[in-house]
Formats: sequence, C-alpha cells, structure tokens
Amino acid sequence: MKYNTILSDFSDGVTTITINRPTKLNALNSATIEELHEAITAAESDFDTKVIIITGSGEKAFVAGADISEFANYDENQACELSKKGQYLLFDLIQNLSTPVIAAVNGFALGGGLELAMAAHFRLASTNARMGLPEASLGLIPGYGGTQRLTQLVGKGRAMELIMTASMIDAEKALTYGLVNYVVPQEELLLRCFALADQIKSNSSLAISAAIKAVNANFADGVNGYNVEISEFAKCFGTGDFEEGTTAFLEKRKAQFPGK
Repeated sequence: MKYNTILSDFSDGVTTITINRPTKLNALNSATIEELHEAITAAESDFDTKVIIITGSGEKAFVAGADISEFANYDENQACELSKKGQYLLFDLIQNLSTPVIAAVNGFALGGGLELAMAAHFRLASTNARMGLPEASLGLIPGYGGTQRLTQLVGKGRAMELIMTASMIDAEKALTYGLVNYVVPQEELLLRCFALADQIKSNSSLAISAAIKAVNANFADGVNGYNVEISEFAKCFGTGDFEEGTTAFLEKRKAQFPGK
C-alpha cells in the first residue's frame, strides 16, 4: 500500500515503519496517525511479520512532536476528541499489539514523539537522541498517554520533574532512567534493532504475544495480572508451539515454531 507520510518495508520477518516527514522533523499530524494505524494493523495481520520496528526518517528526529498548527485553534470538545482518537487509533493499539514493537529513536522524540516511543514494547536510542514532554511550555499536558506511560517507565518523581520543567534529557540519561534499553551510535541503531528482532523471531510468537498480555495486565486498572499470567500460561499448553518447543528441547535440537 502507498502512504503519503510514512514508509513501510518488510524483510525477513520484520516490518519497518518509518515516519517520513523530514521537513517537519517527522511531526505527527492526523494523516500520519491514521497511516500509522493502517500500516501497523496490516503488519499485525500479516502472519510473516514477527517484529515491527518504528523509526523516523533522516538523522535529526524520530518524531519531534505533534503538528501544533493542526490544533492551535481547537476548543475543549475538539481537543478531547483529538486525544481520544489518537490514543485509540495508535498509542493504545501499539501497546496492546500481539506483535512486538521496537521504537528506534534516532533523534528528537518530543511530546507526541516520545509518547509514540513509549507505547512501543521497548526502545533503543541513538547517541544523538533527545527526549522530553514539553507540553507545559505550550499551556498543555501530554494527551497521548504520556502522563501514564512515562510514570510507569521512570517512576512518579522523575515523570513529574520532566513534565513540570518541560525539559529534554539526552540518550544516556534516558538509559539511566530506564526509558530506553540501549544507546548506540546512530549508524548502528537499526542494525541493533534487527539483531534484537532476530533473537525475538527465534522464539515462539504465540508465547511472546501471551507475555505481552500478561505484562500489560500489571498496568491495567482492576485487572489481576497474576490471574492473566495463569490464564496465558495455561493457554500455551494447547499450542503447536509448546509441543514443538518441548519436543525440540528433549531432542536437543533447535525448535521450528509453527506459530499456532
């Protein structure tokens, strides 16, 4: 499918989705959010896609924020719909996707850009990456889940500081905060992502999907994550992947998971 604001490429079990608005520092607008929704949904439904990588085009920005010109004149009702629609179409979609999503943060990830990265299952950053939620400097707060996911990832105190000061942190500080898993030179960023994708692909896609559900349950209101884990653990025993994995282990060979 042809897109106007993103690129989508499939290779060896990995779909790489690139936000492609370099003259706007890959800022998110409604068209980009809708196209990301379409591309991610298509990748999720593709049996051959085992991992999704999201990154930005160019060397300056992953996503440098939302396109402010698009909503500068919105009223409260319009702003409410903007936030709800964005969270539903994209950010919650990514978080709850059964296919693992890696964010390759290759530069500025500000506002909606950091919110997009935080929705992914984990993040890698290039050494030149800068991250922050600067909405308070515009008279706003994050509207795409930033107040929730940043707190989950770095803790309440650090989240409060970053949001209240509207400040940016560099990649190394993001690493110490637990906001990203690895920091690598920019030219090695996608290579490291693909290497991690290879490790993920070697395991059961069904087990990984079950693990995503169980881990996410820890952060869902009114949900007992332990019960979700018990349920997902039990379901694994009815899969071909479990049969192949245990048989391969006993036969001392590498498993070839059927994904069913």
